[in-house]
Formats: sequence, C-alpha cells, structure tokens
Amino acid sequence: MVYITSWDEFAERSVQLFRANPESSRYVMKYRHCDGKLVLKVTDNRECLKFKTDQAQDAKKMEKLNNIFFALMARGPEADLSEVSVKDQVEQQPSRKGRGRRQ
Repeated sequence: MVYITSWDEFAERSVQLFRANPESSRYVMKYRHCDGKLVLKVTDNRECLKFKTDQAQDAKKMEKLNNIFFALMARGPEADLSEVSVKDQVEQQPSRKGRGRRQ
C-alpha cells in the first residue's frame, strides 16, 4: 500500500474505484488525535488507495469526498455528481443573518 500524495489524484481514483466495483468497495477514515494525522483509505480487496494528512484545511476536502461517496452509495454508481459539487458551493456562502432580534 502506497500513500497517494496529491489530494486530487486520490479523490479521482477513489471515485473511479468505487464506480468500477461498488459491491465490494470500502471507504475508511482513521484519525489519531495524539499524532494529529488523518488517514483515508479506499479499497476493493484488489486495489488499495490511501491518503495521509496532518493539515486542518484538508478536513473540508474530506467532507466533500464524504458527500460524493454518500451520493454514489444512495443514488448508485452512475449518479451525476455535479449536483453534489453545486450543493457544496452553495453551503460555503456565508449567511447574511444579523445578530439579535429586530423589532
């Protein structure tokens, strides 16, 4: 098992791996607080893809990948992922609600 160093390559290859064999694919996240390391692993028992990070900014990327996998698992491996990406962009826009009540 070799760690993939590029996030984009890991995300793309892991989605391809899941779409090729959704019945036996697994997605595992492991976080070690004492080391501050997050390890993501996607496997189908023949190929194993791993990504390791200690950067806090990668947590948002991991959340987006989770949403992609949730959509693929719920809608099937042929699901259109453009809706997932648009939804993430809408959620990232700050809300304009003020603090307190208006009278």
